[in-house]
Amino acid sequence: MMIEKNKKLGYVRNQRGTMIKRCCASCGLREYKDGIRFCTFHGEAVDAKDRCRKWQMSEGMGKAGIGTGVVRDIATKKVVF
Repeated sequence: MMIEKNKKLGYVRNQRGTMIKRCCASCGLREYKDGIRFCTFHGEAVDAKDRCRKWQMSEGMGKAGIGTGVVRDIATKKVVF
């Protein structure tokens, strides 16, 4: 199974109807090691716009659009937005 580079990205909708790009940046199989995006399935470093047929929606992307989160200041923990 090859990682496809520079291919036109497809879109899917999550359970809330939010459009999600099908790429390595939104994949549930990706991890970060020393600041580098790493595919756990292929075992190699990938770019954000790469994709493959084993793409799975990450947990965070599946929850996008719920609208229950707030933005807080890191130091003071006060709601900013």
